[in-house]
Amino acid sequence: MSSSENNRKIRQGKVVSNAADKTIVVSIDRRAPHKVYNKMVKITKKYYAHDEKNEANNGDIVRICECRPMSKTKRWRLLEIVERASLGTVNDELK
Repeated sequence: MSSSENNRKIRQGKVVSNAADKTIVVSIDRRAPHKVYNKMVKITKKYYAHDEKNEANNGDIVRICECRPMSKTKRWRLLEIVERASLGTVNDELK
């Protein structure tokens, strides 16, 4: 591993879309204080990640890593699938 590879950011989140070929959309929630009111608010951000083998499905918990730009929006790649979504969970979200 090179030194630049060790400095890459790693995030964990939930797959919200796998409709595109070799691409997943990962939603990551974090909590941060509001700038004016200091109340903790939930911030949701979506990342486009490269999934070479089309392994991840909607609802899976995945770990993604920063990488070189793969396209206009893809700057992350799938590292591993931490937890597979149960069938019931995915069907509930579709309703």
